[in-house]
Amino acid sequence: MTTQLPVNGLDDLPGHYIRRLQQIAVGIFMDETEDVNITPVQFALLFAASKQAGLDQRTLAGRIGLDTSTIGAVVDRLESRELIERKVSSEDKRVRLLSVTPAGKKLLQSVMPAMLRAQDRMLAPLPQADRTRFMAMVKRIVDENNAWSRAAKDAG
Repeated sequence: MTTQLPVNGLDDLPGHYIRRLQQIAVGIFMDETEDVNITPVQFALLFAASKQAGLDQRTLAGRIGLDTSTIGAVVDRLESRELIERKVSSEDKRVRLLSVTPAGKKLLQSVMPAMLRAQDRMLAPLPQADRTRFMAMVKRIVDENNAWSRAAKDAG
């Protein structure tokens, strides 16, 4: 059953607020991490790659919900900063395997407090008791609509 929302303006549209929330999340993240010079997407890529060395770019893109045409440019930037290393797979020369360099691990470690402060700031308008419920609802919306993403996130 679909519920029709009254639409008197943008303030009645969840998509408008979701887009605004993403803009705010990026702004807060960038404010907290400005001395580290890392974007939220670069952080996600480094963080995910640090959890499992040797993932190929396509698999890593799926893990973080990034389209495969964009991940190459993100990896290029991180590789030029010597934060990630890309090696050709011995099994398939077309596949690039990624691993976080020692400098990348050091950057991740140094940025974690700022990243966590950013998360706290994003949720600060909510009472502590509502934050877990909010996160559960956001995850449900994302998970149940994942197939509609232009860069659907893979399980894993």
